[in-house]
Amino acid sequence: MRLRTTVPIALSSALWLTKSRAAYVAPEVLDACPGYVAKQATYSHGGSEAQIDLTLASSPGCNVFGQDIENLRVTVAYETGKFITFQDRLHVKITDANNERYEVPEDVFPRPPNRRILPERSNLVFNYTSDPEPFYLTVSRRSTGEVLFSTKDHPLIFEDQYLRVKTDLPAGANIYGFGEHTETFRLDANNYGRGMVRTLWSRDSYGVPNGTNLYGNHPVYFEHRTTGTHGVFLLNSNGMDVKLNETATGTSLEYNVIGGVLDFYFLAGSESNPEALAKQYAEVSGLAPLFPYWGLGLHQCRFGYKNYVEVASVIARYREAGIPLETMWTDIDYMDRRLIFTLDPQYFPLNRMREIVSHLHENKQHFIVMTDPAVGVLPDESYPPFERGEELGVWLKNRDGSNHLGLVWPGVTVFPDWFHPNVEQYWNGEFERFYNAEDGLNIDGAWIDMNEPASFCDYPCLDPWGEAIKQNLPPPRDQEPPAPDAPIFVEGSTDWYAPIQTSAPGVSSNVIEESSSTLERRQTSDDEHLLNPPYAIDNEFGPISSRTAYTNIIHANGLSEYDTHNLYGSMMSTFTRKAMINRRPGRRPFIITRSTFAGAGRDVGKWLGDNVSSWEHYRMSIASMLNFAAIFNMPLVGSDVCGFVGDTTEELCARWALVGAFNPFFRNHNGENHVSQEFYVWPKTAEAARAAIDIRYRLLDYLYTGLYQAHLDGTPVLSPVWYKFPKDTETFPIDLQFFYGAHILVSPVTEEGSTSVTYYLPADTWYDFFTLAPVTRTGWVTQHRVSHAQIPMHIRGGAVLPLRSEMAMTTAELRTKPFDIVVAPDARGNASGSLYIDDGETIDPSPSDVTNVEFSYRNRRLRVSGRFGYKIERGVQWRTVKFAGVDRQPLMVLVNGFPIIQRERIRYDRRQKTLEVDVNLSRFAGFEVVLV
Repeated sequence: MRLRTTVPIALSSALWLTKSRAAYVAPEVLDACPGYVAKQATYSHGGSEAQIDLTLASSPGCNVFGQDIENLRVTVAYETGKFITFQDRLHVKITDANNERYEVPEDVFPRPPNRRILPERSNLVFNYTSDPEPFYLTVSRRSTGEVLFSTKDHPLIFEDQYLRVKTDLPAGANIYGFGEHTETFRLDANNYGRGMVRTLWSRDSYGVPNGTNLYGNHPVYFEHRTTGTHGVFLLNSNGMDVKLNETATGTSLEYNVIGGVLDFYFLAGSESNPEALAKQYAEVSGLAPLFPYWGLGLHQCRFGYKNYVEVASVIARYREAGIPLETMWTDIDYMDRRLIFTLDPQYFPLNRMREIVSHLHENKQHFIVMTDPAVGVLPDESYPPFERGEELGVWLKNRDGSNHLGLVWPGVTVFPDWFHPNVEQYWNGEFERFYNAEDGLNIDGAWIDMNEPASFCDYPCLDPWGEAIKQNLPPPRDQEPPAPDAPIFVEGSTDWYAPIQTSAPGVSSNVIEESSSTLERRQTSDDEHLLNPPYAIDNEFGPISSRTAYTNIIHANGLSEYDTHNLYGSMMSTFTRKAMINRRPGRRPFIITRSTFAGAGRDVGKWLGDNVSSWEHYRMSIASMLNFAAIFNMPLVGSDVCGFVGDTTEELCARWALVGAFNPFFRNHNGENHVSQEFYVWPKTAEAARAAIDIRYRLLDYLYTGLYQAHLDGTPVLSPVWYKFPKDTETFPIDLQFFYGAHILVSPVTEEGSTSVTYYLPADTWYDFFTLAPVTRTGWVTQHRVSHAQIPMHIRGGAVLPLRSEMAMTTAELRTKPFDIVVAPDARGNASGSLYIDDGETIDPSPSDVTNVEFSYRNRRLRVSGRFGYKIERGVQWRTVKFAGVDRQPLMVLVNGFPIIQRERIRYDRRQKTLEVDVNLSRFAGFEVVLV
């Protein structure tokens, strides 16, 4: 959803500017602060836990952004994870020794089980200095002694609203993470000599501009070295600036946090397998759920479908173009005056929308609409969703007990307080009423947006009623409504809709008059320290309360918005998941969100926000996708394919369709008043989309199996190249190629007007995905004549891949297609793979109702075995097995011990070194193929 472009993005005044940035303090001044000294330490549980008491080294301390807290307590715990056999985690927390401070609530971010281990069994070593030396901590790798994190020469600063921790890293450190951002995948600490500041503070980020804070916050980084990969997660939801700089001696990394505690999880990772680190972080942040199979199909949306006739027309035109459409989406256009839980009775009447949904369901397709958190305030008319929330008292409140008012699409709004004890009852109830299957809008999934929470009002927003009038909110319709009985699902132009010249009879002009009700104008507050903290993070909107809920709000449980702002979007995700399960018990919810915090992947998927229809953002989408899938533990992620802001082109949309097919979440979405970009609009784009979906759908069970593995243990479903080749320094900065699942390397064309691409193939065994021919050249390779409907793909040797025999118009139809198996051996002639199948819908399927298949190829023998519990769809069988890298034609092929007599069932290609065998096994069970 786009930001209101009528709101000026530039700073509004000099005063606003002075309040938006902290006073600059030179690093050498901060490093000269006295810091703390360790006075005593106590140990428990055989040394697996320690408590260290710190006191200021000298009084009064540094007091750079407030008064230094005199006494601190450091708790250290050696912990082990569930999935990694070697001991992998060190938990270090620093807080006020005498006073309780805010920490991320346990019910928002459940802590991982504390499985204690003895220090000598851990792969990490914690050391610290004690009195009279200034306190600093060091975390190192036990096996090598290599220092991974050290605060030496950088005194700890701990004030009420300013916490500083700084560490030195090797020169040219390979740092990944600290999202959400649109930087390169490997963060550039030098950044043309300017250094880099990664600000973590949720905001509405139209155009997802580079170098700014965006929608979500993930205070975790992975550092990769040729000696190993480790990670550091700071469990803190307060606003912060993370500063990276190249120095004369190396790289510095500095946290500047405006509250809370320093709650660090140091993750040992691995010396040889970076994916082990991803699994360790997944255990800390929470494993992803199982997603519905249908959610992996193609989704179509746009902001600007004017009415129900246009929505139905898009569905019809996809089918007529022969492009599979799984799910149709509708943006806020469907709402009555942009009010959530409403339908516009003239443009999107309930009976016609139910007709559309029924049509989709009859054709095994699906439907999703947007739900924002902001609830409109209509003082002079009844609006039940507001009234029910008012009765339950669930809105964010000002200090005087009045409702906190924001400015969003409907005009003046309130926001749910996700900490309120009645909020689950409220949200469940609204979903159950409005999205009721019997007489409501029967959605299949949920799309939640504007949940930073976003507001269109700059700080100080003293008069939201006046601002609503100034910004013409809600925006009026610009076309006459269609006839209530207009034909639908008909291809053709919709330009017969007449633009509205004046307010037509029965069509609201949507002008809100200033209220004279008891709802007050927003008032200023005496809580200046919560609105304008002494250290001002580098928030793109300036004051931290600008264009969002005020940070001096106190939630129903006593916590401040100042501390919990960055949790709002994730909490909305959690309650939306509960609401979807409540209305469809036992069925997996499909929910896509915009604003996230660490751990959001436990509940939802993520789309990358309001990107731009440009080649730069097309390229950037790959790095952003890798961040969420491979670092932040949110496997279901994708960009707005073809771009959201501005006009795309036929060429760009064609290339993006091909890359989009490898986004776990695959959706074409664009903005209001831009050219239409549905895949059928241009011939080349349509051709590219059909080719892309053909690949995606044939590999859909491969993707689904990868998502199942992510659900089990956090294995990334997408990976950067260096995850697979951690010793190859050429791979460290690569972010225009990626691994799709464990075995497929994708290397798209990324330059405008080009039909060639230069990609990197590390030293290994590779096969062309499409021909299965072995690749003889590795290193940097340039491939020419890559058409608009092609994308280079390679299989890494050692893979057995299950593929559906062909694509289908829906995922339900796809599930009836037979399987082909591709065997691509490594240099030793071995290969393996797996396949997971269930009904694609049940939240927790019984082990007896699922199928887990293992593929193993050794000594020219393919074994297919496993547990076949799922009752497979009619028509599904093992059709063919295709072997790559076969140097000679076998004398005989045995299937389950019997030779294949019919010669036409065996096809050998000497040039490509491939062998295709028709096994045609009608029973979907284990079997064996031997090449003699």
